[in-house]
Amino acid sequence: MVTFGNLRWIKRAFFGGILLFGLLAMTARSATDPDLWWHLRTGQWIVETGHVPHSDPFSFTRAGHAWVSHEWLSEVIFYEIWKRAGTAALIIFSAAVITLGFFLLYRRCLTSNRAPVWAAAATVLGALAAAPCFGARPQMFTFTLASILLWLLECGENHPKLLLWIPPLFLLWLNLHAGFALGPALLFAYGIGLIFEAAFGGTSWPEVQPLLLRVFLLLLACFALVPLNPSGVHLYFYPLRTLLSSGMRSFIAEWHSPNFHDGLYRPLLIVWLLLLAAVASARSRPKGRVLAPLVLTAFASLDALRHIPIFILIAIPVIVAALPRQAITPAQPPASSRHQRLFGAIVLLLMAILTLAKWITLARTQAVSEARQYPEQAIAFLRASDYASRNSLPKNDAQRIFVFYDWGGYAIWKLYPEYLVFADGRADLYGDDILRQFRTAVELHSGWREILDNWKIAAVLVPPSTALAQALILDPNWHIAQRDSEAILLLRTYPGTEKTAVSTGLTSEMPKR
Repeated sequence: MVTFGNLRWIKRAFFGGILLFGLLAMTARSATDPDLWWHLRTGQWIVETGHVPHSDPFSFTRAGHAWVSHEWLSEVIFYEIWKRAGTAALIIFSAAVITLGFFLLYRRCLTSNRAPVWAAAATVLGALAAAPCFGARPQMFTFTLASILLWLLECGENHPKLLLWIPPLFLLWLNLHAGFALGPALLFAYGIGLIFEAAFGGTSWPEVQPLLLRVFLLLLACFALVPLNPSGVHLYFYPLRTLLSSGMRSFIAEWHSPNFHDGLYRPLLIVWLLLLAAVASARSRPKGRVLAPLVLTAFASLDALRHIPIFILIAIPVIVAALPRQAITPAQPPASSRHQRLFGAIVLLLMAILTLAKWITLARTQAVSEARQYPEQAIAFLRASDYASRNSLPKNDAQRIFVFYDWGGYAIWKLYPEYLVFADGRADLYGDDILRQFRTAVELHSGWREILDNWKIAAVLVPPSTALAQALILDPNWHIAQRDSEAILLLRTYPGTEKTAVSTGLTSEMPKR
């Protein structure tokens, strides 16, 4: 016989299963993130050499300079997955990791007497708001590990032994992504919130003191663990340097503030409006231990797009807590419960099929997505041509290619070690000076020609619409080697070579006879 308790459990299980497959479909993306490619190449480098690089091997502007490879473990994981199962496996793996973070958020929303439908709907809204940050990238580990941290903190209030999992979680985190600094920041904000509760009478000091002691000990443990990575103590300062880098904020879109005029960020606007209503509601105002991390992440989400998912992890439970509680109704007849189970099973099966279809579609269209976003034809030309030997270029000069910023990682993946790039997505490595030089050249500011000459750049690969491309097309010292609607490859013209300009397809230089 199906009791009311069993029926309620079954309903939650169906909601959880439907939500699980829905999130697996929502979070799946083509593996085309601009940084994915240099992550793969770094992972390959680590696997093949057996150690983590401490200086840059991929560029000519920073060759030999110190490089904090803070995502080394993520890169090894990505490369091993790609090597064994291709980009399709990367797509599925990334979706699974992100979904785990959201599913823990759903579990946190399922407080006592909360209807699963409200928790699921709020989680989906959160996933839509964080969607611009999805992808196959190490940052997804920070999102999910932050979700685990928040879950452990909440459960640890009643079960303190669960807090013992936080230090090993943090040790894993600091070897996966520099977002590990978020862990101590959330712990610190949580502690500040506890002090706020006690100071303003929300919670008594005797109740707050043991919680504060645990947070303090966890912070000490986290700070003590930071050097346990291949870069050692350098990782103490890396997150701060990243946050203060003006070059990063100007070059990387995810460091910009959200534009609520863009439809992509409308779900985030809805979250903000619901959050304001929830905080103002007298039904369930958040405690200080929730309010302090909420304020921290709220400002961070308005400052940079990359912080939106962390804000969602804290904001969504606050919104759900302000919703009406689930009313307790008498048990339904067995026949009705059987119909509900059958309907739920059908919906669950359909969601599983939808998720599988999404994965298959993304895997099949991966090559098309790459070709649409990256200069495949120009890359193929460079791999097939021997213009360097025909022009008698020194090896160091022949390796130097000035590639558009968003294509730098792709060039590293496809062309290294034959070619080295001017810059790529590792803005933290290049610093503001190199990024400023890159912008000066691309936008044709004063001194752009000296930058190309001083660095002895022999090849330029940029979109045809850039000012640099238009200038070099008219420059007799440069000629078009390959061109299509997405990219143009220009090579220096050296004595003894003819200039061949084409609009599409692969071409080669013909030496004079």
